[in-house]
Amino acid sequence: MLRIAVLGAFPFPVPQGSQVYAAEQARALLRAGALPTLICYGRGRGPDPADLDVLRASRALSPRRLRAGPSPLKPFADLSLLAALVRAHRRRRFDVVIAHNAEAALVALAARARLRLPVVYAAHTLLARELPSYAPRSVAGPLSRIGAALDARLARRADAVLALSAAGAAALEPHARGRVAVIPPGLEPAPAPSADAIAQTCERHRLVVGGYAVYAGNLDGYQNLETLARAAARLTDVTVVVATHARAAVPLAPLRVLRVRDLAEMRALVHGAGVAVLARRIAGGFPIKLLNYMEAGRAIVAYASVADTLEHDRSAWLLPDAADDAAMARAIETLARDPHRAARLGEGARAVLASQHAWPALAARTLRLVEHARAPRSARAGR
Repeated sequence: MLRIAVLGAFPFPVPQGSQVYAAEQARALLRAGALPTLICYGRGRGPDPADLDVLRASRALSPRRLRAGPSPLKPFADLSLLAALVRAHRRRRFDVVIAHNAEAALVALAARARLRLPVVYAAHTLLARELPSYAPRSVAGPLSRIGAALDARLARRADAVLALSAAGAAALEPHARGRVAVIPPGLEPAPAPSADAIAQTCERHRLVVGGYAVYAGNLDGYQNLETLARAAARLTDVTVVVATHARAAVPLAPLRVLRVRDLAEMRALVHGAGVAVLARRIAGGFPIKLLNYMEAGRAIVAYASVADTLEHDRSAWLLPDAADDAAMARAIETLARDPHRAARLGEGARAVLASQHAWPALAARTLRLVEHARAPRSARAGR
């Protein structure tokens, strides 16, 4: 049986896309017959899932901050994560590491020479595009160049690359020595909240079911919430709410920020919305919240570059990358005024979830990529 270290340089569990994706991938691999172990930082929010084998780095060396982004403790946490991987390998004798995002890939590659473990780099994003979002615009150019150099180095050194989107694969493939496969994240639909639960949640937040647009997720800079706020300022008849587990660090008016208590409340707010919005423009990954919107059968407004599997006017309203806040406002308003069109797009989105994001097929493709990474380099070159 294939033993897989699913490595994440992040706190866990945390209700954010990277952590949700890594956990769901581990579950899918387990159902497919592999033996995954999730190895992560020593802190998280709440208990470990009972159905996953979770090992942790030192709690004392793990960042207290649970949000994504730079932290002074990160280098120490990553050294502790490396030690945790080495210890775990001694007990479990892994066959391969799937390293989630760049930091974990650097840790896995540092361990490879010692442990002789092939590394599959699961590239959640392109650093050339994401790093500048964490800093002032004055240093965006240098950070983008640093990110591009790291993207190229990781692709070149990994035994295989799992890209979440076509844009990610296109950027990494010219540098890669192993196979690059586009495998988007998956989601197994859960039962929808009851109509009563949706109505009660909306009433608690003074919302009308179907009468608002929602963004559900974190508040990090790469989410481009400034554009969403400017779009909301143009709307007169549609309330735009932000449902999040995070505390707002900056004012986001006229957006209404709703700090949710748990996943059930978040799902109720998404299912109760008339339109679900994603303002992110940074291509290279695949936002997990899009899957949540598809699961709820909501009419989605998003930029085309981050929504690979969706199609304009069939399963979403997709904006070109150059579209501004006025175009986003028009899309939200058009769908809010045309519930039949919104329902048709929501049904199309739900169909895409079933056809292109089902975990059994995605897990099988992931295991084929893993086997490719485990093959000798000479054999890989001929495949």
